[in-house]
Amino acid sequence: MENNLSLAEQWNNLQPELIQSFADSLYMISVSIIITVIVGLFLGIVLFLTSNRLLFKNVFIYKTVDFIVNTIRSIPFIILLVFLIPFTLFLLGKSTGPTGAIVPLTVAAIPLFTRLVDTSLNEIDYGIIESAVASGASLPLIVREVLIPEAMFGIIQSITLTLINLIAFSAMAGVVGGGGIGDLAIRYGYYRFDNFTMWVTVILLIILVQITQYIGNYISKKFKKNSFMAVPIFFELLVGQERRFST
Repeated sequence: MENNLSLAEQWNNLQPELIQSFADSLYMISVSIIITVIVGLFLGIVLFLTSNRLLFKNVFIYKTVDFIVNTIRSIPFIILLVFLIPFTLFLLGKSTGPTGAIVPLTVAAIPLFTRLVDTSLNEIDYGIIESAVASGASLPLIVREVLIPEAMFGIIQSITLTLINLIAFSAMAGVVGGGGIGDLAIRYGYYRFDNFTMWVTVILLIILVQITQYIGNYISKKFKKNSFMAVPIFFELLVGQERRFST
């Protein structure tokens, strides 16, 4: 479709829709990442604990969670979007719009983040875990004071990667009327052959990803500099505190 408007006029016409679409995308991504981090961190820790003979090895729990995670990850997101429409309708009463897109976004992101957390935990020096167990610390204390601090660099990187994937997922959600930047690109850029809108949405998505990656790298480097390798040195003090509070 031929557009005789100047770039300035096209930009002015696009701004209201672009601002609303950007706000919708931020809403979808923000809610999804919060739920994903809470659930995914828990499941990632469960995977690690139930696969570790020193901590809480349980083959049944591990294989069950592992199977669910791998099954969901094997489904392409665009298919998952359509597949979850009945479930989203049952849960929220609607399957379109930014709120309706949160369900498939979260379902797709949780298995990814779970696997990334499990991988980060498996990178911890096994000697640190052995020292913690040998010192007599309880499992909750080991998780809180050893596993999470030692894996924090990898967990922050995992959150960054998951956020970037959610940005891409949220754009794809526009195909089924999920709202956000992807919906704007589909409605104007594709259906109306509006190249200006398409370019603006692509550039905006690139900027979002670049900013997310930069912030993620900056925060993770802070955790890497403040290494938690001193944990074993102070572990006896932590265990002593735990025993003192329990008496």
